[in-house]
Amino acid sequence: MRKLKLLFVLTIFSTVVFGQVAPNKYWIKFTDKNNSPYSVNSPEAFLSQRALDRRTKQGITIKENDLPVNPQYLEGVTGTGATVLTVSKWFNSTTVYTANQSVVDAIEALPYVLSVSKGSDKSQVEKFALPEKQFFANESYGGVPSQDMYKTSGAANTYDYGAAYNQIHMLNGEPLHNNGYDGAGMVIAVLDAGFLNADTLSVFDSLWETNRILGTKDFVNPQNPGIFTAHTHGSMVLSTMGGNMHGEIVGTAPQASYYLLRTEDAATEYLIEELNWVSGAEFADSVGADVLNTSLGYTEFDDPAQNHTYADMDGNTTPITIGADIAASKGMIPVNSAGNSGTSSWYYIGAPADGDSVFTIGAVDAGGNLAPFSSRGPTSDGRVKPNVVAQGSGSAIIDPWNGLVTSGNGTSFSSPITAGMVACLWQANPEKTNIEIMQAIQKSASQYADPDDDYGYGIPDYWQANTLLSVFNPKQKPAYTIDIFPNPFISTLSINVREEDVVINAIEILDITGKTVYTYEQSGSKPGKSVSVTGLDKLPAGFYILKTNINSSVVTTKILKK
Repeated sequence: MRKLKLLFVLTIFSTVVFGQVAPNKYWIKFTDKNNSPYSVNSPEAFLSQRALDRRTKQGITIKENDLPVNPQYLEGVTGTGATVLTVSKWFNSTTVYTANQSVVDAIEALPYVLSVSKGSDKSQVEKFALPEKQFFANESYGGVPSQDMYKTSGAANTYDYGAAYNQIHMLNGEPLHNNGYDGAGMVIAVLDAGFLNADTLSVFDSLWETNRILGTKDFVNPQNPGIFTAHTHGSMVLSTMGGNMHGEIVGTAPQASYYLLRTEDAATEYLIEELNWVSGAEFADSVGADVLNTSLGYTEFDDPAQNHTYADMDGNTTPITIGADIAASKGMIPVNSAGNSGTSSWYYIGAPADGDSVFTIGAVDAGGNLAPFSSRGPTSDGRVKPNVVAQGSGSAIIDPWNGLVTSGNGTSFSSPITAGMVACLWQANPEKTNIEIMQAIQKSASQYADPDDDYGYGIPDYWQANTLLSVFNPKQKPAYTIDIFPNPFISTLSINVREEDVVINAIEILDITGKTVYTYEQSGSKPGKSVSVTGLDKLPAGFYILKTNINSSVVTTKILKK
């Protein structure tokens, strides 16, 4: 078994603690969190009130992996002469830089460090060189957006979306915006390669003027942070969510607040970038982010010994995927690009898109057709991926060099377009858990009943997802329990009440807008607890609400027409 695979497996069982993850950069895993000054009984010392509130709303308890790394262990490492780069409480680890073998030996001798492995140096490429790494390889930018993308935003819409109209309309996002759900009060953390000129571009003026860029952090170069000069990618990604230029481009969550986090070193590709991401996700958790957008993915590295295999895409192997699933366990929604390898020999999704709690987004064109570059599923253990798709071919974005609207091709853009809509949907349904939000989006999607390895569950309808979430009161237990068969249905429904001595008086079927499309009343001298309804074949495919009148109560249920 190759070194990296072994390292991953041992990480899960907390037995490996040190490995070189880039030239002269090492990953140290500590043995424990003993004698820590932090306690799960005093989480306010290391989590913001917003982070605590998120956990409370979703019934999430504080666990040992929430505790920061023991400061004495970090002091011991820095005392050897190594430079600490990032720290991970979830992995109970740190990454450090040193070019001195005696420092490595000294770290290895510390009683709370288990092992050290060595690697070879590699020269850096030019900082602003065009990205050659696999994830970016099939992305392209530039060109005037097609006029078809503008179409018409309609006088009734709150926003004049400009070139972004199609990518929002495809997801039926306008009704959420028109009802005041445009991301206000939600926090999105963007983990990316850099945000060139995002501090000066006019498309982001409204974010800065209203103090909705809540913070920035550089995990790639913490000693000399420069996220606004590092790379263009994050600025393009951010424009699809937080951009707001009337009549030119409006993002999917124009009123949300954002943290801008640099975790990706676009000049090289090493395992340390996955660890940077985990530290970034931990930071986002601690400050109370709701949604994470990651337009990144990892499969192959500059050091081939670190390469992942398709077998590693099982949701439980790579560090970044493990970290992403932990992020979801803390109540956040990690939204991630599926990848851009659909036409390459790799073909499949990358990490962390394989995570079972990661909301993985593929790409379609303006007409809803699969983009050839969009990475495919399933995961190596057979799960459906991507989860859903959004426009990632011909997406409207901002060119960070001149501030003008241009177009982009890549799942890098379908992911944030989705992340913004996820934030709006959660804003509309704040009592729901992260899992309930993701499930509702999937249930609203165009091929929920028959997902595949290309589109996943298909193109979502966010207003329909909102209807599915808001029509039910989860705190109110139904007076009666009913069984519905088949569900999904085609032309016939059978409804049966489990309790005895009850009568179904009537049923009503409503579409997602609340319009009644079918009614039925029991007739005859002996109405009972079972009803068979026929003649439903003319109803269009999609979700409906079934209201069953039983005695003097009404039971509301979701049903799906194939």
